[in-house]
Order: sequence, then structure tokens, then C-alpha cells
Amino acid sequence: MDAARSRLWIVGAGGMLGGDLVEEARAAGLSCVTSDREVDITDAARVRAFAEQHRPAWIINAAAYTAVDQAEREPALAMAINGDGPGHLGAAAAAIGAVVVHFSTDYVFDGHGDRPWVEADPTGPLSSYGRSKLAGERRLAEATDRFFIFRISWLYGVRGKNFVKTVVRLLREKPELRIVADQIGSPTWTRPLARQVIGLAGRMADDRGSDGPYGIYHYSDDGYLSWYEFALGIREEALAAGLIEHAPPIVPIATSDYPLPAPRPANSRFCRDKVQRDLGFTIFPWRRNLAEYFAEWRSAGFCT
Repeated sequence: MDAARSRLWIVGAGGMLGGDLVEEARAAGLSCVTSDREVDITDAARVRAFAEQHRPAWIINAAAYTAVDQAEREPALAMAINGDGPGHLGAAAAAIGAVVVHFSTDYVFDGHGDRPWVEADPTGPLSSYGRSKLAGERRLAEATDRFFIFRISWLYGVRGKNFVKTVVRLLREKPELRIVADQIGSPTWTRPLARQVIGLAGRMADDRGSDGPYGIYHYSDDGYLSWYEFALGIREEALAAGLIEHAPPIVPIATSDYPLPAPRPANSRFCRDKVQRDLGFTIFPWRRNLAEYFAEWRSAGFCT
């Protein structure tokens, strides 16, 4: 394969997941081009021009509108980024023969029941954010059949804002935390996800066919828990890391006690059998990942 065709294009490289993808690609020796805000994925012409200039073999899209509550006030913007953007990337990929990796969300489901969601389950998003992400899945699939969509939940990483960092900050500032205990799912640490996605791209680097293991996959850390239980784990790890000096009480509350503009799915459990069987991904326990995350965060100087 020529050098130009071996490249990955990592979209949204400045973000929480995008930054880890870039690091893992470089660690794996895969050449990549990156973009962040300078390539607006809502601009089809700009996306097409960048793709034709660099002609990547894989386009990995980590760009997204993630302000869940703000999306209720900005549905058009959320739809442009999360809905139209993946379609533009898919069309550009189809034109140059590239594979697309895209990340979706548990919010595409209505959150009913207590059974883990499988990839073929009917979708039914409750929020503007969820509807925009589902639209992105569909528009990508309409544009190309060579795609991997990974639905992920409760994402956290060293870069940017996330639940783990928020809980640590509140543990420092508040005498007591009140955390929702009736929404159940699984956290997803960006590092192992990025490593395994890059590994997939490396293994399939020479693939030119249309019959690969493409499609939709569910991925998150192993174990099902509530946000309240996750916060308890964060408190323990923050104490062990020396980030907090004492352990304020954490009180479980109901979703109805903490109303927000966008409804949250009560059941965000994923069945992860397909991603392990078909792609060989490893699903690590959430508590193991959380401990290793704190070690990585410490090595980064606990930067925000």
C-alpha cells in the first residue's frame, strides 16, 4: 500500500476521545492526518476537499455535539453536527474508497426495561441529542456500506469535561453529593476504546473489500451500575490518588429529584457480545479501568 493510502484521518482530534485516538495511532506506527474545528463536518464541500487532498484509507470521526441539555435549545445545530456531519463523512469516504468509524450513544434508545440492548433492538430516542445521533447513524449508512458505528455510554477520559472530573471537583467543594441512582448503564474509558479501534484499523489496513465485519456495535466497560455507584467508586479512587483529603457522603436520589431539560434513558445497559465475537475487542471491568484512568490522569498532572 502506498504511504498516502495508509493514513488515518482522525476527525475531532482535539477532543476527549479524539486525542486518545491520535496518541494510539502514533504509538501503533500508523500515519494519520488530523482535524478539529478547522474542518467543519457540517460543510460537505470542505469535508470532501479535505478527504480528496489527503485520501485516507480510514476516516475516524470523534467529532460530536455533546451538550445534551443544550441540544434541547439548539436542535438544529445538534442535528447539523451529529446528523448531517456523519453523512458528509460517509459520502466523502465512499468517493475515495475509505472506511468510516463513527461513535454513537445509548441515547438512541428509549431506556425502557432492564435488559441489555442489542444492536438490532428498535431505537426510540427521547431527546434532541438522541435524535441527532440516531440521524447520524442513518445518514452514514445511507452514504456508505463500509462503516463501523460504535455505540458507547458514559464516556470519560483525561481530556475535557466528564462525570469523573465533575465528581472529583464536587467532592472537594461540597459537604455532600446527591447522585442519581435509578439510571443504570456502564461507563466507557476512552483509552482502551481508542486502542482497540486503532488496532482494528491496523489489522484491516489492506482491506479493500465490501464484505468486512462492518456495521453497528455496542461497546462499554464491563459491569452494570448506577451513576450513584459510579460516584462511590470515583470517591474511593480519588482518595487513593490523593485528589481529595476526606470522603464527603454521597446520597442516592431519583431522576425525578434532579430534573434536567433533556430526558435521560433509565436503562443504558449494552450487550457487548457482538463486538467481542466479531471484532475481537476486550471488555475490561469498569473498576479496573477507573483505577488505571486515575493513574493516567496523575501522570498527566491532573490537568483539566
